[in-house]
Amino acid sequence: MRGFSHIYIEKELIGDPELDPLLRRFPDAKLVEISHYKDVFNRRRQNREMQQRSQKLILARKRGRLIYPGAPVCQSFGEENFFYSSLVMNCIYDCEYCYLKGMYPSGNLLLFWNLPELFSELRELLRKGTVYLCVSYDTDLLALEGLFHLLLRFTDFLREEPGLRIEVRTKSGNRNFFKDFAGRLSKEDRERMIFAFTLSPERIIRSFEKRTGSLRARLESAEEAHALGFPIRLCFDPMIYCADWEQAYLELLHQVFRTFSPEEIRDVSVGSFRISGAYLRELRRALPRSVIAQFPYENDGGVCHYGRGLGERMEDFLLKELGKWIPEERIFRWNPAGSSGKAPGIPNLKENGKEAEIDFRGAFS
Repeated sequence: MRGFSHIYIEKELIGDPELDPLLRRFPDAKLVEISHYKDVFNRRRQNREMQQRSQKLILARKRGRLIYPGAPVCQSFGEENFFYSSLVMNCIYDCEYCYLKGMYPSGNLLLFWNLPELFSELRELLRKGTVYLCVSYDTDLLALEGLFHLLLRFTDFLREEPGLRIEVRTKSGNRNFFKDFAGRLSKEDRERMIFAFTLSPERIIRSFEKRTGSLRARLESAEEAHALGFPIRLCFDPMIYCADWEQAYLELLHQVFRTFSPEEIRDVSVGSFRISGAYLRELRRALPRSVIAQFPYENDGGVCHYGRGLGERMEDFLLKELGKWIPEERIFRWNPAGSSGKAPGIPNLKENGKEAEIDFRGAFS
């Protein structure tokens, strides 16, 4: 990852000694003092695609709540106490279909320097019972670990809180991360840190998932994580339509099961591409020539998708093929209710006849 030419930092964070190690990693960056991150991140008439090509870093402290209940369009994998937190907004990867392009006006990276407050909020939740926390929704923390070391800072907390399980969703091929990380956790603690790898056919990766790890790199990274005792989840979500999608996804499965035996995979998820209608409008404005953005999706109550015919056919095909290797109870299909993952369908997300605001964090990444 290249460095940052500019780092925008909120006034109240200047002089924070805990930030010094991070700032020293970018000695050539120009520091710009700001009053509030929204003055930069939420400015009007930004060119998100241009910013994505040369990202700046914004350092801020988030006010208010830091942990949220899992969104209804996300896979909960049967977890009852399912939450997410977003310490970073935006991503160094540049996936053409990413909902973040429609969600945020800026393409710059925003890092919230709030780990102590997040841990305090987590402890309050853990007093009431176990917690399943997804920490890599609006970014790819594994891809950013060499810059921010946020996952490493979770290790002490994970050791102290046996009721906590963490999921890290990623498209990274950063296999070198796992050896040092595993050495900081006991075998039992590693079993509570789930790494969920989003997998796509190589032709989809090359065409639409810019800067991400190749399929081979992701599988090698997942293989290394599993060898060191971390549970591995494989996410075939989002499934992206292409002319020969059946063959593309068959080839993907063959590569997966040449790498892993079925017993080595904790579980898998399946879901075809879907996006909020509001986000899709922004995506289409930003990417007028994109075959993904301009596809004639159906809008069901505010969720745009391939349609019940194509979308369900794609998911049914992959579910049938996965069923040849993985037991049904370990296969989760996107479920609009956000619970067991067994029921297909599209939710009606309209309120008073109008399109509702839909939280797509973590639906796929």
